[in-house]
Amino acid sequence: MSFLERFFLCNVCICVTIFFKLNFELFEFVCLSVYLHKTNLFITESEISNIYTSYFTGRVHNSELVRMKLTLKYNETAECKLEGITGMATIKAAILGFGTVGQGIYHILNEKREELRHKLGIELEVAKILVTDASRERVPGTAHLMTTSMDDVLAEPGMQVVFEAIVNEEPAFTYLKRAVEHKCHVITANKVMFAKKGLELQDLAKANGVFVGYEATTAGGVPVIKTMKNILLVNDVSRIQGILNGTCNYILTKMRAEGWSFEMALKEAQNLGYAEADPYNDISGQDSFKKLMVLSALAFGEQPDWADVEVVGIDSISAEQVKEATAKGLRYRHVAEVEKLAGGKIIAKVEPLLVDAEHPLYPVDDVNNAVALDTNYIGTLTLVGPGAGMYPTASVMVEDYAEIIGKRAGFLVSI
Repeated sequence: MSFLERFFLCNVCICVTIFFKLNFELFEFVCLSVYLHKTNLFITESEISNIYTSYFTGRVHNSELVRMKLTLKYNETAECKLEGITGMATIKAAILGFGTVGQGIYHILNEKREELRHKLGIELEVAKILVTDASRERVPGTAHLMTTSMDDVLAEPGMQVVFEAIVNEEPAFTYLKRAVEHKCHVITANKVMFAKKGLELQDLAKANGVFVGYEATTAGGVPVIKTMKNILLVNDVSRIQGILNGTCNYILTKMRAEGWSFEMALKEAQNLGYAEADPYNDISGQDSFKKLMVLSALAFGEQPDWADVEVVGIDSISAEQVKEATAKGLRYRHVAEVEKLAGGKIIAKVEPLLVDAEHPLYPVDDVNNAVALDTNYIGTLTLVGPGAGMYPTASVMVEDYAEIIGKRAGFLVSI
């Protein structure tokens, strides 16, 4: 098989050449493409070779390469949907759900617009915002972007990225499944949906040649997912212990530091917006459980049987119990734990746990989340950071976007 035959395999005739300066700042990209089924333009192997040779021998300058008129086209199986590029590409995105997190995504994308353009070499345009009520403008200047129909979102020409910030499993999963089948990358913060459907969604994305970003499903602003992905390239993770719910951690902190009752601490958490009006999912442990299942799927490729996982909340802990523990130098932490035993069985539990000063979760207070990973080479690695809120969650979703675009082009991006 010739060079060109290998290169244009699967009817996708796209060549993206990325050049870097020594400081790793992207200074140009050149797209060489031929869409064989719809055009009669052919670039021979010798012509491609001449371009590379001319660049590396200095006979063609950077500015000349950038000025070359090049076209990037696609068909149903193409890896990129950018058409007719002669300058900076534009990627269209949609935001599904426009509550706290959805609005945070919109604000960050606007505030970081220039920086993202500079680092990625690509312009991102929020073209659609899916809401349940399009008559109410949540953020000034967004009324024309709002729609109540997923059909409208997918009908938008050039739609490539979908940010999902819907609360429940449905219609979130159905929407993301449709987006993936439409060849869109998807980025989600939906822990309830992803705990149940994450593996299925990732398999579907792989089959359609797109990516799924899900950093925001677990521990908010703590980069647990991307850190684990890197660690798992070399290390095996045997156990994960985490404080995965900021509301519970805030309540336990205030009960210890201020001597408050559970009820007083919960009320303050609600006043500050850390807890919902109905705090059941937080204080019962269900929120932590769903996040733990996401981590289990990533670390071990599977989850334990949900029915076998004991989930205990914090609402039965009294101020007197906390006081007694403090006097002994111990602290209550609401810990979600999953472990792979030597025989391969995976066990998990979520419960209040008394920890001493030697435990990695001992110093983690207030609304912070933390995850401690036991690995075979590194040992125990602990990540700590804010676990919820508009900007911690939204920021990691935008970081997922940057990572996905970087993977497509073949470079790494940090923002």
